[in-house]
Amino acid sequence: MTDGPLRIGILGAARIAELSIVGPARAGGHRLVAVAARDRGRAETFAAAHGVERVAGSYAELIADPEVEVVYNPLANGVHAPWNLVALQAGKHVLTEKPSASNAGEAAEVGEAAAKAGTVFMEGFHYLFHPVTRRLHELLDSGELGDLRHVEAVVAMPAPPDSDVRWSLPLAGGALMDLGCYSLHALRMLAPWAGGAPRLVAARGGERAGAAGVDEWLYADLEFPGGVTGTANCHMAYDTWQMSCRVVGSRGEATAVNFVQPHLDDRVVVRTAVGERTEELGRRSSYTFQLEAFAAHLRHGAPLALDAEDALTTMRLIDECYRAAGFPARPRTVLPATG
Repeated sequence: MTDGPLRIGILGAARIAELSIVGPARAGGHRLVAVAARDRGRAETFAAAHGVERVAGSYAELIADPEVEVVYNPLANGVHAPWNLVALQAGKHVLTEKPSASNAGEAAEVGEAAAKAGTVFMEGFHYLFHPVTRRLHELLDSGELGDLRHVEAVVAMPAPPDSDVRWSLPLAGGALMDLGCYSLHALRMLAPWAGGAPRLVAARGGERAGAAGVDEWLYADLEFPGGVTGTANCHMAYDTWQMSCRVVGSRGEATAVNFVQPHLDDRVVVRTAVGERTEELGRRSSYTFQLEAFAAHLRHGAPLALDAEDALTTMRLIDECYRAAGFPARPRTVLPATG
């Protein structure tokens, strides 16, 4: 382990990067060493706006930079796994946006590469590190809600434009990939209070008009070994934004109003026989908590809740949901020989 700030390289100049990595890096005193984008001009604009030290000529050049220690990958879904593999094989730590791969086969390869390289790989389920989600778990731990009986996670948003990559099957688009992965992951993280990991019972979905094989919405029913039931729903052409997680126990229930974006709404509403109360857990970005946890692991060996095995488990469940709902698994993307 080394001391000092993380030395981060960013693949692409994605819009999410300001919230997901630039702000958190600044808050933690970490270095943004380099950025690369398909359009160099875009990378130069991004670097100038966000204090990135230099612009690399390509993704491959950025990954090869000896000063880059951590590669952050917010590219389109379909090229998460291919570039994650390149970075791991180069001996870099990787923080990737979700989903970590297009399918479980790719996720398994990423896990093998991380194990071989001996570096840290983490899929960016940032919500898990925020006090909002931690509070849901604390309420179950404390016994205030009684025994867990049911959980409902809904992640929905208005439709992006038809030209958006999130509607592209070759680039591993779809509501489940972009939104439903949060719902499924949130349910998976309740295993300690539900007798073990959930299994898929049924899934149904609707195809996006004009985008064959791409799900506009998908609803999944799950069951835990202890008999706890769950629903993991997602919709990428909804009439409004909804990103809630509700846990129902034998003595009460609690709802995180926006567990995915707690920086916008940090409320947890608790209802028991005693009455109803609203707790506000703070609007500091979940991405900032995430990068702090990642850095604490790399610098001090602190435990890290997410790893390549967790990413593979989620991806297997995503593939299962697609099969059950009558959709194909997302296809593998092969990088051009030049990278």
